[in-house]
Amino acid sequence: MANIHFIGGEKGGVGKSVVARVVAQYFIDHAHPFLGFDTDRSHGSLLRFYSDFASPVVVDRYESLDTIIESANENPEKSILVDLAAQTHEPLVRWMDESGVLEMTGELGMTITYWHVMDSGKDSVDLLKKLLDRFGSRVNFVIVLNQLRGDNFEIFDKSGEKEHALRLHARIVTLRRLHETVINKIDGASSSFWAAKNKTDSATLNLGLMERQRVKNWLNHAYEQLDSLYLV
Repeated sequence: MANIHFIGGEKGGVGKSVVARVVAQYFIDHAHPFLGFDTDRSHGSLLRFYSDFASPVVVDRYESLDTIIESANENPEKSILVDLAAQTHEPLVRWMDESGVLEMTGELGMTITYWHVMDSGKDSVDLLKKLLDRFGSRVNFVIVLNQLRGDNFEIFDKSGEKEHALRLHARIVTLRRLHETVINKIDGASSSFWAAKNKTDSATLNLGLMERQRVKNWLNHAYEQLDSLYLV
């Protein structure tokens, strides 16, 4: 049955959408079928960069969120990828609780994985604690240490939440920082990461030879991390 992946983190600016785009590109490059859903009404990354695979969903409308479960049930061969905008956790949890989502997906044999994308700050650790306390062992967790603002995750390591997560069999992966100039050029051209890595027409993306090489190295490392999760 389908696997449903919620890419979240609640806090704005931690790189949730970049992670969602990397996972989408990973599925495409590995010929793994998937459906994407985007909860960001104004700056939806999946809708912008992977429009052939994504649809909008309104997080404060139950009938809209219901399409996630219905699509998973109708397409058991496909993974479901949901990019959660900031400040969507509470309405999402309310929908899950009041609709019996976890009970329903359990009956249907589906798995739900919540990806918590975090930076090195305390806010991300506090949000992780709320998430772990709320769901416990009822969902699978992937914790993404995004080096967007630094690679020192000492606060997380010493908080006790790392051990809490590991007791719940959470998996932890790292996403290296991609040079800001490069990511800005990719986003400015509304390009996929594949096009940025392979494009030879420098006029389109304005990426130099070494900039494309940095994208390749960054994406290769990200794929190594995702390989460890056995997503496909």
